[in-house]
Amino acid sequence: MQQVSDYELELMKVIWNNGGTALYAEITTALSAKGMNWTKNTIITLLSRLIEKGLLKKSKTGHKNKYMAVISELQYQSAQTETFLGKVYDKNAKGLVSMLIQNEWLSVTDYEDLKNYWQGGDTTDE
Repeated sequence: MQQVSDYELELMKVIWNNGGTALYAEITTALSAKGMNWTKNTIITLLSRLIEKGLLKKSKTGHKNKYMAVISELQYQSAQTETFLGKVYDKNAKGLVSMLIQNEWLSVTDYEDLKNYWQGGDTTDE
């Protein structure tokens, strides 16, 4: 999967948060709500790049363009995590988890929830 810029990722998040599809007007409304008042040209350029990269497809709904995510947010996160793990940790997940714990980015509660999950139990996030 091709890398996306931070701005392209923001657009993907807007579309994922909108159920995986969005009209241009819905995208601009969501961006404005986040304080991101981008120009029309910027948004159209970024959407075109995402289409070229195969993350979005576009269809017409009347005279309006509808943008649809080709992959889910979970699929994107999985692919990016795999790439990151390979690049930074030489595919050593234990090294990543150790770093999360050492820097207290993974709390004791999070760790216990994960341990319970791995052992086949329920997590408290339900």
